[in-house]
This record gives sequence, structure tokens and C-alpha cells, in this order.
Amino acid sequence: MFASFRHSTVGIRVVGQRCFIYTSNADIKRFVIENTEIIRDKSLTPEIRLSLFTPNCRFWHARPDTWPFSDPYWAIYWPGGQALSRYLLNNPEVSRGKKVLDLGSGCGATAIAAKLCNASQVVANDIDSVAAVAIQLNCELNNVEPIPCVTDNLIGCESENWDLILLGDMFYDEDLADSLHTWLQKCIKTHKTQVYIGDPGRAQFESHSIKRSMQQLAQYTLPESVREENYGLTSSTVWLYKPDV
Repeated sequence: MFASFRHSTVGIRVVGQRCFIYTSNADIKRFVIENTEIIRDKSLTPEIRLSLFTPNCRFWHARPDTWPFSDPYWAIYWPGGQALSRYLLNNPEVSRGKKVLDLGSGCGATAIAAKLCNASQVVANDIDSVAAVAIQLNCELNNVEPIPCVTDNLIGCESENWDLILLGDMFYDEDLADSLHTWLQKCIKTHKTQVYIGDPGRAQFESHSIKRSMQQLAQYTLPESVREENYGLTSSTVWLYKPDV
């Protein structure tokens, strides 16, 4: 899979001598369907079907400048999100009847897991508008009602009264980790929100001061295919964030 992607906006994009024009969410949805593969049995959550990049997809091996949108993080089922989704499915009482925000939702698997566990309200948040379309497609694949997706950056904004905030694989950048630390503390202090985090042991998480406020809830061994796609990471852990506020 190509390692980096060129940013662009949804609309018109010229790649080489080809012009990609996307005028509606229906166009984007069709593009996602044509360029992903439906996967369910190569993750920690075989109950959930997702449209993802695989080696069978043309853009898996393509040059970064041939991709017509911004970085397709939504097309990968990241290991932190896998662990978090598995934990919810194993422990449905965590999200049952709760008002849930899935921050940095990506493919939407964790939001879907919360929905399958009968959360009273689930909202996905991802700043990529293509991810919002992909999340709705994945909802259809799993026969759940469409999950609303907010594309504004909520980190640092005035928080709503969420019972539960879920975030997987968000600690990949030190500055982002700092911002999350501050904002999540505020959510907990203001609304007594519970925060569950999934992470496979990335250095930015392991070395950050936020780690001292974590209670480990579960650890899962990653399937072999997931290990290969994530540079040999072997497990992923679910944490409960319990800062002194």
C-alpha cells in the first residue's frame, strides 16, 4: 500500500490526463464501492462488515498522486479501533442506552459497534467528508440506521453532554495528543463523560503523560494480516481514561 497521500478537496481533481469530477455524495459512494473490498473475517470483529482497501484494490499499489481525495484513513481498519470495537461488542453494557461520540471515526466500525450494542444515540466525527460517506456505506452493510457524521474538528470546541467518547488510533502525533489530553479532561470535568481509548502501543501514546491516567481494560492479539499491515504490531489495548480533575 502506498505510504502517503496527496491532499485535495472533493470536487474536481486532475490526475495525469484523467479528470475526476464528483458532484454529489452518490458519486463519492460509487467511487468508494468500486475501489474497496468488503471485508469481515480478517479483523477482531468478524461481526462487522466494512468496505476497505485490500491488496486486491487498485489504489493499494498506486502512486500517491493518483488518489483523487485527501488521505483515505477511513479505508483502513486500524488496530486501536479494532480493539475498541471488540471491547464494546464483548461488553455491550458499556454503550447500551448511552449518548456516544466516536471521535476520529474513520471507517465507522466503533460507532457501528456502539449502535449494535443499543446505544441511545451515536454520532461519528471525522474531518474527512469522504469518510462520512464511507461510514454511511458501512452502516448499510451492517443493516444499522445511518449514523450522523460531523465533519467539523471537535477537539478544543465546547463539548456536548456525551455519556461516552470513544477514540481509536488517535495518538499518532504529539501535538494532537496534547490537544486531546486537554480537551478530554474538560469533557470529563464538565459532563462526567467516560472516555475509552484503543491504541496498539504507538510511541506517541506510550511516552505521553496521558498514559499515567489510564486504566487498562483489555488487550487483544491482532490477526496475522493486521500485524503485517501495521509493521509488526502484535496486540492492541483498550484503556479507560481516568484523569484527576
